[in-house]
Amino acid sequence: MGFSSVDNMQCQHTVAAEVSCVGVSLHSGDMVNMVIRPAGPNTGIVFVRKDIESNHNSVAATYDAVRETTLGTTIANAHGVSVSTIEHLMAAIWGAGIDNARIEMDGPEVPIMDGSSEPFTFLLECAGRVQQRATRRVIEVLKEIRVEEAASVATIKPSDAFVLEVEIAFKHPLIATQKARYDFSETTFKQSLARARTFGFANDVEKMRSMGLALGGSLHNAIVIGEDDIMNEGGLRYADEFVRHKALDCVGDYFLAGAMIQGEVVTIRPGHGINNKLLRALFADASNYRIVGGDEVDVAMHVERPAMHEHLSA
Repeated sequence: MGFSSVDNMQCQHTVAAEVSCVGVSLHSGDMVNMVIRPAGPNTGIVFVRKDIESNHNSVAATYDAVRETTLGTTIANAHGVSVSTIEHLMAAIWGAGIDNARIEMDGPEVPIMDGSSEPFTFLLECAGRVQQRATRRVIEVLKEIRVEEAASVATIKPSDAFVLEVEIAFKHPLIATQKARYDFSETTFKQSLARARTFGFANDVEKMRSMGLALGGSLHNAIVIGEDDIMNEGGLRYADEFVRHKALDCVGDYFLAGAMIQGEVVTIRPGHGINNKLLRALFADASNYRIVGGDEVDVAMHVERPAMHEHLSA
């Protein structure tokens, strides 16, 4: 069973049981414990910093909470409590069809795991998901919106499903120009994007570390690109893993809309900054969109748990 596409008539879901992991943070290099717990209908995704003893240690995962987009997406609340590098986890939660969850952490940065969403997808499948007594909230895009930022462009327009078209362009010959299109009414996040890893260039590593970034980065959690080769043993997981990972980032960033989006996104040279800029432009005018769902309904509760052999599939 693969949890798949947006359906306006679906009910909301949360995880059926709590699930936890521990891993290194990409930028700080610190070990972080993380627990994903069930949450009630219409809660959305909420991060809780358990290392901070305060009544203000929770941060809602929403587009207007984004405070930093350099080499990752960072959200913060009004009291300055932040959570960074959330995009891979957010993408996995979207792909698992989870609307509501409480994510507790004992540090400021989500573990990087292997640099993809696959470990989080595995955790969520182990937890299973449970149907809730509320209809799924869906954001229907009503108008075409376009934003630009330097050489990056992003547009969103009406569609019957969530569709994502991504084009990237790098001067490095091992990447060059790559383009891909994903219609999530026809494919699942797990099938298309979950295993695609983040990437960086070997000649940028020292510069990033001098800035206090990528201190936890290694060949175990990122694709490292040398002058003329991929430095990771085993090479790439897909011939087009680079554009797939950029699409994965987009999925995670766009889930900060606060609900499932029904619209088609086309983006050239995407990044966390322009991804957030597109959401802010969409929500700047109430005539650009319509939110449906969120209503309480009387449904029989149903828990979904995939067969164990599916946990091991790509």
